Amino acid sequence: MRTYAIEVVSLLVSPRHAYFGRPKDGAAGDVETSLPDSVEIVADKGIRGDRFFGVRAHTEAAVTFLALEAWEAAAADADPHLARRNVMTRGLELDPLRGVEFTLDTGDGPIRFRGGRPAHPCSWMDTMAGDGTRKALIGRGGLRAQPLSSGTLRVGSGVITCDVDLDPARAADQVRRAQPI
Repeated sequence: MRTYAIEVVSLLVSPRHAYFGRPKDGAAGDVETSLPDSVEIVADKGIRGDRFFGVRAHTEAAVTFLALEAWEAAAADADPHLARRNVMTRGLELDPLRGVEFTLDTGDGPIRFRGGRPAHPCSWMDTMAGDGTRKALIGRGGLRAQPLSSGTLRVGSGVITCDVDLDPARAADQVRRAQPI
């Protein structure tokens, strides 16, 4: 097993979708979104209070990760929370984690995840973060993951443990292989 020091930059929880319908109609304006210092992860359900919590169709993709470096490469100065990913990281290459079990420990004990399919950007990204953002995020829009154990995840320093090589210098890289492994 290999361990990597990373940073959890922010956590995002929203009980409802903000981007639905057509972008030209505008985002839902009254969607409560919180950026807490910690979240409760529940095995096979996701983040307590989030829109994907316990939704059967999203069990294998209940928690979304995005490398801040990838967002900055694609959207420059736009607010990274516009991506609506649950866990924003720094120093974490996400693509090698597809199809792999890994743990993330931010101080309260490790939480096991299974990396799933890529979190593809939607057409809303051009409307919300600027023209061209969606295309720039293709291949680096993040990773969907299934929580395999329960625990608390916090903003701040963290440690990823997995059995694949990760390179933090590649966190912003666009990958060509955008399908699940």
